[in-house]
Amino acid sequence: MPVIAIINRKGGSGKSTIATHIAGWLAKQGCAVMLGDVDRQQSTQSWLRARSPALPPIASWIMDTKNVLRVPAGISHVVLDTPGGLNGFELARTVMLADAILMPVCDSIFDRNSAAACHAELQQLPRISSGRCKVGAIGMRLDSRTRSSAAMQEWASAHQIGYIGSLRDTQNYVRTVERGMTVFDLSPGMGGIDQQQWQPILDWLRPILWPSANQDTMAPRASAWGASSVLQRAAQQRTPLQANAHRPVEPGPVSRVAPAIGPAEHTKPPPPAAQAPAYLRKVV
Repeated sequence: MPVIAIINRKGGSGKSTIATHIAGWLAKQGCAVMLGDVDRQQSTQSWLRARSPALPPIASWIMDTKNVLRVPAGISHVVLDTPGGLNGFELARTVMLADAILMPVCDSIFDRNSAAACHAELQQLPRISSGRCKVGAIGMRLDSRTRSSAAMQEWASAHQIGYIGSLRDTQNYVRTVERGMTVFDLSPGMGGIDQQQWQPILDWLRPILWPSANQDTMAPRASAWGASSVLQRAAQQRTPLQANAHRPVEPGPVSRVAPAIGPAEHTKPPPPAAQAPAYLRKVV
């Protein structure tokens, strides 16, 4: 089960905007997606409560700093929104859950310096240094009338940070987020430019979101996972998903996210803790 984490130490960099849009896009693909909120401000939970029942449902997942909650059966993808200032043990623990990290970066010296320091710390973590978790930077609120996008790419290249796309500064994000929507829910006439800007980012994510599936069969694979009962009830009753799904899942032991199991899949028992690598035993 792929887990996408949105990380940047700098507050106000656009993490919640990225998290909600990735979750909204996955829901439109027919995926049973869960949006996890590690941020104390719980920004994504407010977005979910504003979301119309007519839109594809998204399950919520409230995490705290002491427990990693197990994902219920049927969920195929998880998106995690994280707080600013994430570092040390909490950063390492979040990375242990993730298959990919998206780092939104605004065009200011403060944002760039903070992002570079965060990226340097990420590179020291075994899951990232071994290539099991990929990191990509996204330029946020960039004015298309300036060369800010090119300058951001040059900065990323100088710091050996993978730069995967730029998003412009537009009221489309303000209006859609306030209504529990994304730019993917807009008509091509209203959101076409923004949808096009997302394509390089989504192209970068696809091999991670569907690692063993041909992209032409993306939708059937997503359907094969099946939606969880909470998603089905929300769709059938046409009531806001948040009325049922915003409640926290019963906490389980601290561990890596438990994968959703399809009808024809089985899992092997986890290895004993004594056989796990030293860094994993510390985090887990």
